[in-house]
Amino acid sequence: MSAGYGIDIDQAWPTLLETRLASKNLNYQVVNASISGETTEGGLTRIDSALNKYSPKLIILELGGNDGLRGFPPQRIKDNLSKIIKTSIVKDSSVLLLGIKIPPNYGPRYTRDFEKIYQDLALENNIQLIDFFMENVALNNKLMQDDGIHPNEMAQPVLLNNIWDTLLPLIQ
Repeated sequence: MSAGYGIDIDQAWPTLLETRLASKNLNYQVVNASISGETTEGGLTRIDSALNKYSPKLIILELGGNDGLRGFPPQRIKDNLSKIIKTSIVKDSSVLLLGIKIPPNYGPRYTRDFEKIYQDLALENNIQLIDFFMENVALNNKLMQDDGIHPNEMAQPVLLNNIWDTLLPLIQ
């Protein structure tokens, strides 16, 4: 979702975030290291090089949806995200975790276990969590692409607004 799948990257919420920060005279560079289709395993393999290259003050971590849609074991997803979070913290980066919910295709137990990952990680690592990043977007067909999974251009300001109030205190 953060990689801007199916839309112009200039319209994706990370680009809108950089524009909003500049309009508020908050001098931050936003680096969107997202890759469409990325899994937590892929993110884990890339985190060290991204941290070394950019030395970010804050990581906005939005990963796991592709794992969930592929039915990966929740414990594996949690372990990968936990390693990403711990690696970021050790390298002096704060983490804002964006929670994801998935369609109930794999049944109530899997859905419950998957969604619990984000709450558990936030508590275990004492980091901020946006419980559901796609709030007010996921069930609104006007804000979703035809695949029913990815948000469209009109959804991007909503996604930014979903994180803004939690993000702002972390950077001020």
